[in-house]
Parts: sequence; C-alpha cells; structure tokens
Amino acid sequence: MSTSTRPRRDSADITVPRSRVILASLIGTTIEFYDFYIYATAAVAVFPALFFTGNDDTAKLLASMATFGAAFIARPIGSVVFGHFGDKVGRKATLVGALLTMGIATFLIGLLPTYYQIGLWAPTLLTILRFCQGLGLGGEWSGAALLATEYAQEGKRARAAMWPQLGAPFGFILANGFMLLLTLSMGFTSLAAGDSLNHGFLVWGWRIPFIASIIMVAVGLYVRFKLEETPIFKQALEQEQKVKTPLAEAFRVARWPMIQGTFIMLATYVLFYLMTAWILSFGIGKIEDGGLGIAYRTFLVIQIITILFFAAMVPVSGWLADKYGRRSSQLVITAFIMIFGMSFGFLMDPASVGTGSNANIGRIILFMAIGMTLMGLTFGSMSAYLPELFPTNVRYTASGISYNVASILGAALTPYAAVWLNAHGGVGAVGLYLAGASLLTLIFMAITHETRDVNLTTMERTQ
Repeated sequence: MSTSTRPRRDSADITVPRSRVILASLIGTTIEFYDFYIYATAAVAVFPALFFTGNDDTAKLLASMATFGAAFIARPIGSVVFGHFGDKVGRKATLVGALLTMGIATFLIGLLPTYYQIGLWAPTLLTILRFCQGLGLGGEWSGAALLATEYAQEGKRARAAMWPQLGAPFGFILANGFMLLLTLSMGFTSLAAGDSLNHGFLVWGWRIPFIASIIMVAVGLYVRFKLEETPIFKQALEQEQKVKTPLAEAFRVARWPMIQGTFIMLATYVLFYLMTAWILSFGIGKIEDGGLGIAYRTFLVIQIITILFFAAMVPVSGWLADKYGRRSSQLVITAFIMIFGMSFGFLMDPASVGTGSNANIGRIILFMAIGMTLMGLTFGSMSAYLPELFPTNVRYTASGISYNVASILGAALTPYAAVWLNAHGGVGAVGLYLAGASLLTLIFMAITHETRDVNLTTMERTQ
C-alpha cells in the first residue's frame, strides 16, 4: 500500500450530531445482541426440554446447540445480502432492514408451539427463525461499525468504532437480566434441580423476553430513521465509485484482506462463545455429565457480574488501538487469550473447583472475570480494524464477510465442539481449543499490516 503525506480526510463535513450517530450504532447492536443472547440462554435452559425429545440430556443439548449454530451459517449470507445494498444503496436504509429482520424473527420465536404441540415442526420452525436471526445480525454489525467508523474524527476512529461493540455486553446484560428476573419471580431453578416441564416458566414465562423485543426494535427504528447517510459513502457516490456487484468486486480487489480479517476475528469469536453460551451449559450442567451442577439463577448472576468486565474493557480497547495501533495491541491481547486457554484445566476442573452447593463460586467468578476482561480488550477495536482493511465501495460487503465467516469457524462450531470436548476430554480440552484458535489468529495478525493511519477515502497510509 502506498504512502502519502497529504492531510488526512476521512470524512466530509458532518451535519449529523455525533451523539445521534453513537446512539444509532449502539442501540441497534444492543437490540441485535439482546435477541441473539436471549436465544443462547434459552438454547441451554429451555429449548432442549421443549423442542427436542429423548432420554439423553447431552444429545438434546447438542441438538439445541446445533440450532444455535444455524444462525452462524446464515450470517455470511446476511452479510452478502445486506452488504450488497449497503454498498449500493447506503448504510442507513440497509441498517433498518437488518434490524427488522432480526426483530421479527425473535418476536416469532416467542410465539412458537413446542414439540409436544406440533411435533417435529417445532424444531424445524425454530431452526428457520434462528437462521433469520443470523441473516439480520449478519447485516447489522458491518453497518453499525461503518456508521461509527465513517463518521469518526481524525485519530479517534477506534474509540468511535467501539460504540457498536458495547452493544454486545449491553445486550447480554439485558437478556440475562431479563431471564434472571423472570426465574426469580416465577421460582424456577432448572430441570436438573427438579423443576418439572409443567412449571410456569417453561410453559409461558420464557416467551416474554422474545415477544418484548419488538418494543426495543421500534425504538431502534425510530433512532435510525433520524440518521443521514455517512459522509464517506456520500463522497464515494459523488466520485462515482459505486459498483454494480459489490460481492464480485470484493473478491476481485480484497480477497486476501477478507481471509486475513476472518482469521483475525477467529480467537475473539471462540472466546466470546465459550464465555457466554458454553460456560452456561457447563455451569448448570449435571455433575454426572461433566458439568458443575450450579443453579441456573446463580450462574446467571455470575455472568451478569462478570460481563461488566467485558463492558469496561471495550473503551480501553479502543483507546489502546488508537494509541498503539490495532495490530500491536491485538497481538499482545491475543497472546494472553492463548495463555488463558491453556489455564482452563487448572482453573475450572470440577475436581478442583467443586460442584453443586460445594462449588467455589469465587474461583468461578475469577475465571469468568479474566475471560470477560480479555473479551472486551479483543472485541472493542475490531469494529475499526476490520473495516480499515477495505475500500469504501466494498467495505460493507467485505468487512461483513470477514466478520461472519469467522463466526462460522469461531462461533457456530464452538458451543457444540466445547460440549463434546468437555464430555470426552474434560474442561482442559476446551481450553486447548481456545489456545489453538488464538495461535491461528496470532499468525494472521503477524502477516497483516497496521491500519491505524489508513485514510478511509483513499486507502493510503498517512504516516
């Protein structure tokens, strides 16, 4: 990539208040991740019992995790579909479509009959709606990241781009907080603790968070309709840089950066879904199946407490990336993630941490806090790092493909693989899975250029 000493101009004159841009990028991803996490929580505690049959609890959990993974297959498709319109029509309209797709699918999940009412149609419809959730999130992240990045002030791109990343912990807190309040108010612990399928929470209570999401979607749509198109995209239109087929153009001019971006995100995704989806199944799982046997409500509280470390580290990640560079800061953070993975057996082996009422809750919180801290540090600046790899006319499509193909490799397989690895090799094997993913990410980061000083309009280095 060529160098240049010309002044940096990442955007045209900005007429939209930055507070509105921040709110629009943050509220959309918060809603999208809320919808996503509500499903993840239900996939562990509700869906195995209501949508799948059989006497093998591990098999039912694996089947539920498979439907969870269906969204990750859909996400690259969503990134292509929404990326096409995002690079041709604009960021604003495409973000509205992504939010509607996710919101409607989540609302309909709350209305689904169970296996005991309509048989195999229940898991089939659940999988279809989960797929639609994936389509929506596949288009959401890229648009929200570009919205924040393309409006950013000079030298503060990573700090501006971290706002949509905060939607992940905020959505998680909303989703798990909602579930916690419901289980407390309805007196539900878990099936492993003796609650029956006739419990009010399993009959109708679990549906409330899904149905209620439509209210947040309406708020998000209102905020986004108030936006204007990003200045950098407007500039690309004025200079006639728009292409007819963004997907074809992305593979023509940015094939290698898309591969790099995919593996740069790999460790982040594996850590993310180990610390959110798998850890819940491990924490509340039956002791005889290799779990810790902790009450569902107790583990939700642990997750909500430790997710605050995630949220706190997202702004720190943006600051580090602006001060020291995306690549430099992420190399160090990913090395720590690899070390963390190798410590799973020591920190969380049921034989040493304890199980059921004898579990060492303080040690579990320590483990979760370390994981969530690393999660915030690696996730926070990715919304700047990935878009900066690509030119404006394919940025929505290419960054979305990288982000969401990484979701297949690092997220769709992770909860399923972790359940299997824990059942056959213990929690230490799960940690080695994370360490291996981190090593791959380190390799690809090492061969990828620094993007902090790239001009988003010309794609030239300014220093």
